[in-house]
Amino acid sequence: MHTINTHSLHSSWISGAVAKIEADYLRSADTHLIPLKLPLFPDIDFYFKDESTHPSGSLKHRLARSLFLYALCNGWIQEGTTIVEASSGSTAVSEAYFARLLGLPFFAVMPKSTSQDKIQAIEFYFGKCHFVNHPADVYEVSRKLAAASDGHFMDQFTYAERATDWRGNNNIAESIFRQMQREVHPVPAWIVTGAGTGGTSATLGRFVRYERYESRICVVDPENSVFYEYWKNNDVSLCSEHGSRIEGIGRPRVEPSFIRTIVDHMIRVPDAGSFAAMHILSKLLHRKVGGSTGTNFWGALQLAENMKSLGQSGSIVTLICDSGERYQDTYYNDSWLEEKGLLASVGREMTDLSVLTGSPGKTV
Repeated sequence: MHTINTHSLHSSWISGAVAKIEADYLRSADTHLIPLKLPLFPDIDFYFKDESTHPSGSLKHRLARSLFLYALCNGWIQEGTTIVEASSGSTAVSEAYFARLLGLPFFAVMPKSTSQDKIQAIEFYFGKCHFVNHPADVYEVSRKLAAASDGHFMDQFTYAERATDWRGNNNIAESIFRQMQREVHPVPAWIVTGAGTGGTSATLGRFVRYERYESRICVVDPENSVFYEYWKNNDVSLCSEHGSRIEGIGRPRVEPSFIRTIVDHMIRVPDAGSFAAMHILSKLLHRKVGGSTGTNFWGALQLAENMKSLGQSGSIVTLICDSGERYQDTYYNDSWLEEKGLLASVGREMTDLSVLTGSPGKTV
């Protein structure tokens, strides 16, 4: 009787799983870098890395791919392993995409406030959603769900900064600098991003230092997030009673993947500013963008105003994190904004931003 080498069977499945993810990557073109000129900033060029064009629709596609490869190569995922993730939406959508690609069960643990559009996107990829009342509960509930199913808790908030090869390998930083090569200001003065896990800011900051570019990294942080105060005071124990309204960025606790020492500057952005900038940018680019993209744009405009006051020229690069089509029932819904007490303040912010950007102030 021949003894079956189970290790060999596992290795064969893992090899096939990695090959499927790599094939998916090769089928996907790089995301576009979209330029924008604003009349009041003639010496400053704005660029938007459009991450909404990934197969699963957001910046988190890069993270999900890296997390799956990291877990597979560490031997944490085997054939049939149930995947569990704590996510406010977009990461869960992208991980559900890859779980379906590999034929694995997937559970997303998320706050009840997550938009219906994202829930439907997760379910489209055969993922299942498990809801919690408070954003801070997602971690412990995810661990329990994974343990109960003998599955794997992906834990994006711990592994995001280490799963991506920050030195290159077509990560988002390398892609940005390659696409900027023939621009007037090829080395951005600023690269602006939000932080959910902190993985993107870590990749950008490390790559800039590794390649010895003079670009600076600015992280924009929404209301009810502790990252800004942590960056200022280095207090890892900080907690927020409420979760961020801007899905995908901001956290009620300091996450392990957020590396404060590689962030050059942080800007706290009011939620009304995020939603107003979201609407304004959607008109300027003629496409709907999500709330976190609005946060990015609001921060980019603050940096541009400062550069202009100092007589500086240059480029600012930021991200379109996902499409605004995912937020039709929330951020683009006046009733939702009114319920949150934001409608009037969003209107005022839009008026101010319309003057700054030369855009009509009407809602999209």
